[in-house]
Amino acid sequence: MSTAPSEQKPVRHPEKQKRPDRPSGRKPSWIRVKAPTSKGYQETRDLARGLNLHTVCEEAACPNIGECWQKKHASFMIMGDTCTRACSFCNVKTGMPNALDPFEPENLAMAVADMQLKHVVITSVDRDDLADGGAAHFARVIEAIRHKSPETTIEILTPDFRDKPGAVEIVAKARPDVFNHNLETVPRLYTNIRPGARYYQSLRILDRVKQIDPTIFTKSGLMVGLGEERKELAQVMDDLRVADVDFLTIGQYLQPTLKHEPVHKFVTPDEFNEYASMARGKGFLMVSATPLTRSSYHADRDFEQLREAREKKLAAADAAKAKAEQTVTAAQ
Repeated sequence: MSTAPSEQKPVRHPEKQKRPDRPSGRKPSWIRVKAPTSKGYQETRDLARGLNLHTVCEEAACPNIGECWQKKHASFMIMGDTCTRACSFCNVKTGMPNALDPFEPENLAMAVADMQLKHVVITSVDRDDLADGGAAHFARVIEAIRHKSPETTIEILTPDFRDKPGAVEIVAKARPDVFNHNLETVPRLYTNIRPGARYYQSLRILDRVKQIDPTIFTKSGLMVGLGEERKELAQVMDDLRVADVDFLTIGQYLQPTLKHEPVHKFVTPDEFNEYASMARGKGFLMVSATPLTRSSYHADRDFEQLREAREKKLAAADAAKAKAEQTVTAAQ
């Protein structure tokens, strides 16, 4: 008696299948996390799936998913689950995406309201197939959340909108509270790690957002353990500060599958502390640098600290200005 062949799951990364396996070695103790099992995790997953929403937590295999979802913190990924790029570090599925879901902005706004989120993070796949790279869809999502949950602060993590003139302007004018775009790695490694992107294009995005609206917080993230050198990280930090970026995150790169780029080094917690100290010395308002740091990890708490840091900086600048004026007046 013959049996029907079992259905094969679609390959997430068809472009990587012919690559040899490249294992990274055993993770050190400071990287290991427990598998998610909590009730809060289950409820967050059920809510997202019930509204046909995707999360970067699942798609990118984030190691913090258990902790964040237990607290009902989720980073939503819009415009589908399939990316038009094929970065060598990323676990998000590669291929030709489906058409945009016109109900996604409203469904996402419903999820934010149901979860009573004080702060929400919205990211997306790259959509090189769309004329504006999905910029107008980002704007619609922001508007829908503002309408349904006006007190919720909104953080977006965008793609690079390469060759999409006007896209950054569309998103920035929707006025998210935080505009995040990750540089990911140092310029030397872009050809291998982020081949579809350009380092200086990513820098220009962050700089352009500040030109459009200086009140929007800007943020960027780096992975370490990919073969970068300390002096190269220092230069990237300098480039980000020239673009007036407020918040820098640095985390350990973790290999999603054996076909992806292997981990070149597991950076120690002490080294992360050194990177954090270096970044603070360069003038970032906020720095988060730990092995498990990811762009949206503790984003709600970090936003409050970011806002407080700006208020303190402005108050200090006002005090210094007033003192200088008093000195000039006294000398006259």
